[in-house]
Amino acid sequence: MKTIRIPYAEMRAEFTRILLKNNFSEEKAKKCAEIFATNSLEGIYSHGVYRFSRFVDYIRKGFVIPDAEPEKFSGAGAIEQWNGNLGPGPLNAAFCTGQAMKLASDNGIGCVAIANTNHWMRGGTYGWQAARKGFVFIGWTNTERNMPAWGAKESRLGNNPLVFAVPFGTEAIVLDFAMTQFSYGKIEALKTEGKELPFVGGFNKNNELTNRPDEILETMRGLPIGYWKGAGLSLLLDILATILSAGLSTSELSKREKEHGVSQVFIAIDLKKLKNYPSIESTISAIIDDFKASALISAETPVKYPGERVVYLREENLRRGIPVDQKVWEDIISM
Repeated sequence: MKTIRIPYAEMRAEFTRILLKNNFSEEKAKKCAEIFATNSLEGIYSHGVYRFSRFVDYIRKGFVIPDAEPEKFSGAGAIEQWNGNLGPGPLNAAFCTGQAMKLASDNGIGCVAIANTNHWMRGGTYGWQAARKGFVFIGWTNTERNMPAWGAKESRLGNNPLVFAVPFGTEAIVLDFAMTQFSYGKIEALKTEGKELPFVGGFNKNNELTNRPDEILETMRGLPIGYWKGAGLSLLLDILATILSAGLSTSELSKREKEHGVSQVFIAIDLKKLKNYPSIESTISAIIDDFKASALISAETPVKYPGERVVYLREENLRRGIPVDQKVWEDIISM
């Protein structure tokens, strides 16, 4: 594998060019390209540059409909239900996050659930979107079957990524995690890079734990975080996403040729509505200061709060360019 570095502006422009060729309007192409390029800029290559070709393939196969718009079909107070109409997942998710913030501005809290949408790529994108504007964010999605219940031989659960985000100075604290020890995007990226997982991440066909990406991708049996706890959390996230959105469950999604039409939930809380709002920033800072005061096992591996590494990688990749496998990039620019 040969790694090259691509300037952010160049990557964004290439993504825009390709989306325009695939029936995106100029506005949608630019916004979607920005999400993919920013995910890559901030170090989430698995849900940025390494996922872009598959996104285009899904457009061409009709799983993602470029000009589809989300439609509201129900609302009650601070909660709304929307139909994503199989539109581009990142655009639908960005819209729902904005809508949840509008509801929160009026009610203190807002919840938008969307059915019939598509993969949102990096869930943390929407946590950053809300937190930078002063909102707490909680969001999750269901997926196709790719994780077994604890003690089961077959996958009947999704890895159902969950996101929490809180404003922190000019940046944010953002926790974005799948219910599997490693997201499948990360597993695929490591396979592309010819690397093994740093820890066991799933089961092989002999029901043995393994850190080999190819073996996990063969079985689609990712290891639940916290074993039975991650499996139980996945089940509840699927139930809540399905009933709140009136959409498809993991079981129903898995009957489709490819994963599309997922169900998602977006919750925003307006911190300005809270009585203790003036002291919230100092409260968070004190918590982080205490966290950072942890005695270290090794001085070479300092503790980092969720999202801290993003800030560092963003600055480095802006300066040096975004690292990407040369073959992957050549395939993209040939599209």
